[in-house]
Amino acid sequence: MPDLSRLDPLKPILPWLLLALGLVAPFALSSYDLNLLARFMAMGILALGLVLIWGHGGILSLGQGVFFGLGGYAIAIHMKLADLPQGQIPDFMLWSGRESLPLWWEPFTSPAFTIAAILIVPTLAGALFSWAVFHRRVGGTYFALITQALALAFSTLIISRQDVTGGFNGLTDFTSVFGFGLSSPGTGPVLYWVTLAILCVAFIGLRWLLASRFGILLRAARDGENRVRFLGYSPTPFKVVAFAIAAMLAGIGGALFTLHAGVVSPALIGVVPSIEMVVWVAIGGRYSLAGAIVGALLVNFARDAVSSAFPELWLYLMGALFIFVVTLLPQGLAGLAKGKAA
Repeated sequence: MPDLSRLDPLKPILPWLLLALGLVAPFALSSYDLNLLARFMAMGILALGLVLIWGHGGILSLGQGVFFGLGGYAIAIHMKLADLPQGQIPDFMLWSGRESLPLWWEPFTSPAFTIAAILIVPTLAGALFSWAVFHRRVGGTYFALITQALALAFSTLIISRQDVTGGFNGLTDFTSVFGFGLSSPGTGPVLYWVTLAILCVAFIGLRWLLASRFGILLRAARDGENRVRFLGYSPTPFKVVAFAIAAMLAGIGGALFTLHAGVVSPALIGVVPSIEMVVWVAIGGRYSLAGAIVGALLVNFARDAVSSAFPELWLYLMGALFIFVVTLLPQGLAGLAKGKAA
């Protein structure tokens, strides 16, 4: 039986506290604040994946925005099609001179296909990309730079294909999802509970995975790949599986975020957003699942508050926070809590 108690420096108290706050939130917050919380919880799902690959796998990815975007655009395309009368195409396609729907858009009329795409496309893309890189034994800084280039290429592709992606403006102005009106009074709370449930499942699933033999070998590969090879294991499959799971979580987070925010655009998936995702986890604690959720929530609530009052100040403040954490709190807030407990 794996020893779960060793994995999270915050021990069981913080996850239960977060769950309690999550359960109480719909009864204590306004609809606007509840929507914000749900958006940031969706980002927390992505942050859990970063703990898996960065904290426990030693794989720093600066391109998680790509997989976040794949999930977001999948659900956004479905919602755009659901709002269209039969035989019509989205308005931005008309403005770009298109006369018919792209063939690859048509399967997204199916809710089942859309859900499958949200789960499979980011996972498959992450698995293929990571296998192509890891089997050539590329890692460390080079891998981080490659993922950053991937994020830049993906956002550039989205912007350049205005006629099929909405370009810089992205996709927005949705009215329904899976037959439910987004403006209906009950839809927001239902989406919140769905997001909370998926966040809990992701947390429990990763906690189990990290305590399993897979997690032990992943950390062993992080600490010494050559020693793992000497013992007869190839680190590549473990790293590929971890990266694919993180990509899937990013895709799910992107889809949920798009549902709550009502928009997906290149501004949410490019290089800067991908780096911000790493900052959430660095501040919360890259070795701690609960810490990553706290980091995603705290940083994004702070961003919302600061950006509302001083829009030009946020990037400077985030950079200062990142430098402070890296130099003085290398294990983030979770490490600080551990130190206090010790």
